[in-house]
Amino acid sequence: MSLEERYRQLIDHALRARERAYAPYSGFRVGCALLDLTGTIHYGCNVENAAYGPTNCAERTALFRAVADGVAPGQFAALAVVGDTPQPITPCGVCRQVMAELCPPDMPVIMANVRGQFAVATVSELLPGAFRL
Repeated sequence: MSLEERYRQLIDHALRARERAYAPYSGFRVGCALLDLTGTIHYGCNVENAAYGPTNCAERTALFRAVADGVAPGQFAALAVVGDTPQPITPCGVCRQVMAELCPPDMPVIMANVRGQFAVATVSELLPGAFRL
């Protein structure tokens, strides 16, 4: 299987996760599929809240869920995120910082839209100079 086929397969999983999004306020549904080094896929979707502050993005939902399920930081292979945007969706700044904390810097992040367009960048390309303690 080619690299593009693997990316498209992960995008398909993100599209399925997108269907589970809870977005009654914005109507903007986002899905994420996070592949760990064992080959397990962890799903995330955005979950909105009337107070807005407690809203959580799909990428962070997938990452936090994977960590809660026992995956150690740094044990992720790839992440795909998809939304209904004109161009491939990009993670917000908060998600980029969380990725920089939990994912390898060279991990591919596949950014896609519902029409099948996608772009790929590494975690470090998405957030150069990430904050670290």
